[in-house]
Amino acid sequence: MCGITGWISYDHDLTTQRPTLEAMTATMACRGPDAAGVWLGTHAALGHRRLAVIDIEGGKQPMAVDDDGRTLLVTTYSGEVYNYRELRAELTQLGHTFRTTSDTEVVLHAYLEWGEAFAERLNGMYAFALWDPRTEQLLLIRDRMGIKPLYYHPTPDGVLFGSEPKAILAHPSVRPIVDAEGLAELITFTKTPGHAVYKGMHEVRPGHIVRVGRGGVTIKRYWALEAREHTDDLDTTVAHVRALLDDIVARQLIADVPLCTLLSGGLDSSAITALSARALAEQGSGPVRSFAVDFTGYTENFTPDDLRGTPDGPYAHALAEHVRSDHHDIVLDTAALMDPGHRAAVLAARDLPNGFGDGDTSLYLLFKAVREQSTVALSGESADEVFGGYRWFHDPEAVHADTFPWIAAGLSGRFAGGNTTREALLDPALLSKLDLRGYQDHRYREALGEVPYLDSDTGLQRRMREISYLHLTRFVQILLDRKDRASMAVGLEVRVPFCDHRLVEYVFNTPWSMKTFDGREKSLLRAATRDVLPDLVADRVKSPYPSTQDPRYNEALREELRKLAADRDAPVRPLVDSGALARVTADGASSDIRPGAELVLGMDAWLRTTGTTLEL
Repeated sequence: MCGITGWISYDHDLTTQRPTLEAMTATMACRGPDAAGVWLGTHAALGHRRLAVIDIEGGKQPMAVDDDGRTLLVTTYSGEVYNYRELRAELTQLGHTFRTTSDTEVVLHAYLEWGEAFAERLNGMYAFALWDPRTEQLLLIRDRMGIKPLYYHPTPDGVLFGSEPKAILAHPSVRPIVDAEGLAELITFTKTPGHAVYKGMHEVRPGHIVRVGRGGVTIKRYWALEAREHTDDLDTTVAHVRALLDDIVARQLIADVPLCTLLSGGLDSSAITALSARALAEQGSGPVRSFAVDFTGYTENFTPDDLRGTPDGPYAHALAEHVRSDHHDIVLDTAALMDPGHRAAVLAARDLPNGFGDGDTSLYLLFKAVREQSTVALSGESADEVFGGYRWFHDPEAVHADTFPWIAAGLSGRFAGGNTTREALLDPALLSKLDLRGYQDHRYREALGEVPYLDSDTGLQRRMREISYLHLTRFVQILLDRKDRASMAVGLEVRVPFCDHRLVEYVFNTPWSMKTFDGREKSLLRAATRDVLPDLVADRVKSPYPSTQDPRYNEALREELRKLAADRDAPVRPLVDSGALARVTADGASSDIRPGAELVLGMDAWLRTTGTTLEL
């Protein structure tokens, strides 16, 4: 998996800049706890922190290909290429020789053989840099779905890059500045591809290559969702989805370190766990190890709400018993969720306070516990975006609203289970200046302008193609970034089988009527995997990632807000509506404060610890 960073400068000799490169690389230590490495050239400096997963001894980085003492190519690489064995065999037949068994070396030789077109041959999750000393060009390449993060910051004579913004911000020439547009991007749930929030910084878009040379920066797209006719009947479609899932899961079970699955008891994670159990049994290994998050007293005292109708525990246990997994519950309490050290670790991992409140903290703590026993985990993330699982996919009002459907459904204010908005405690004058609704509308129409259509797309089918595209290019990025940051903060590699581009392309072009053929959400996935699931799990209604229902959590947030209200020097105070803050902290005030409280408290901690300047 790993963390990468680097610096290209055509006007300076970077062989003298080891301390700066090492400082940038050190910020990625959490992503790569197993080893560190740097490579220095006259105009290129590459840094790497390694999480060893494949070829533990031979896969050290940065990795170079040399010929007769001359460096042909060097890379700092993060991620996994799941078809590297096939590519290695093909390259061997073409005359290439290998000194390791790592996928990193395969990527180097694939570029030497096929040039930039090699990216189209990769199946996996990856973000990496390739420096070609022969042409003095750098390529920054990101996987098709944006599973692995990669950021860059152009400079007057080159570029800085890193897996996370913190690597770039460690360079002495870069200051953490956020302008009005960046703050609007942070507060809203739009996740604009390429936007990095920090001024001057960009995110490499999924499925894109950023080329850096003496003439500047150019961007090339090597993959995008395309509209294609779907000619398979229902039975063939279900069978093809299953065949793809069997192949995908088998590929993603390859690792030279302990591996597990994340199991919530929902359809998505249960399908991955069950297919993993079957694949491991066929390989003569296993049982599959599975982990679930829970909260003290959650199942016993569970109260259904408009997002979650059932607790996860009974369903996770039913699936674990069904496939005979080695199952572990990670049980958390409110004290752990409110622990200042845990919350600080989450903020440091995310770089920005745009998270999911206690959902982020619990995910971090889950991954921290999992990492004690496994290095790699398979997740059910992204099935909802691929197969149409969220409730608002099936809510006509949200579907036909003239905005992002998750915003129309009110989710931007209810990730933590509350009914207030995230901006509820922010100063009205600030909100007027940011014009969040206008910003959302601009980004929504920008996204709609990208949607590919068929001439036959009319009525509901056309609109559902748009809804699917919005989720696969915008909403899924929010969740993938969250999962990557929380997992890599503890050195855990999380793989997401449902993001395999072959599956995404196929299901994207399957008619909406076929995706809902049984009158429910995720019809195709349920039909394709029902034979490996107990009926209790297969028929379960979608329930999002759990959030604590302990009333003490809300009271702990309120107490934190009271401390904030008493601190006139708190950096976030100029952004806060004092009247609203007084109302929610008054004795007897409503307990429904999570989204607004978590945003304001997160922003205060962010401004305190990062030295970020707001240019509004």
